[in-house]
Amino acid sequence: MTEVEIKKILNAIKDSDLSVDDAFDNLKELPFKDLGFAMIDNHREIRVGCPEVIYGGGKTTEQIREIIKFMLTKKNNILATRVGDEVYEAVKDFDPRLMYNKLGRTITLELNAIKKTEDYIAIISAGTSDIPVVEEAKETALILGNKVKIINDVGVAGIHRLFSKLDVIRKAKVIIVVAGMEGALASVIGGLVEKPIIAVPTSVGYGASLNGIAALLSMLNSCASGVSVVNIDNGFGAAYNASIINKL
Repeated sequence: MTEVEIKKILNAIKDSDLSVDDAFDNLKELPFKDLGFAMIDNHREIRVGCPEVIYGGGKTTEQIREIIKFMLTKKNNILATRVGDEVYEAVKDFDPRLMYNKLGRTITLELNAIKKTEDYIAIISAGTSDIPVVEEAKETALILGNKVKIINDVGVAGIHRLFSKLDVIRKAKVIIVVAGMEGALASVIGGLVEKPIIAVPTSVGYGASLNGIAALLSMLNSCASGVSVVNIDNGFGAAYNASIINKL
């Protein structure tokens, strides 16, 4: 439930268009709803501007289905991450507008119209293998109301590819850099632009990459001062923080 909806209920009571009992029925599930296996935070959008996001990892298909089913009764915009085909098949009949990004493993639904920002977030990947994380970041940024521009496969093995896109990158308000292997791309871009950079190490690489730890450590040790780092493969976290910066 949003601030606008609560004010609408209160004004309806004031104007005698809504009884106190009916208003109570609308508000009784604030601030959360206990489903037994999950407590849905119905108050989150009022507090932080974004409804609860569903992390699908470790949840059963039925649990995710019930969470989405309840959130739809509250007319929340939906973002579920780390979900597979079986989850989408289980929920797609709830609303034909539910969108599934197979590569990014996200389900989204815009029930409440989102006004997009004028400024955009640039999301840049070092290689094609990093694109699943890019897609998770993209879907997150879009459902949070941001314009997004994607630049894929401009890693340091062919650095000339990056230089041809610098104009687009420099005009972004905030930049997300997604890279595996040694994670060098974030430092390179950090030395070329004046904008904040959120680096996402990915688990892409051979054995000594240690499933993304090598890239994570490289990014944490970047000598480019404008680089911040989120967890391995965490496209959602990068996009959420980028959205906050983009809306300042």
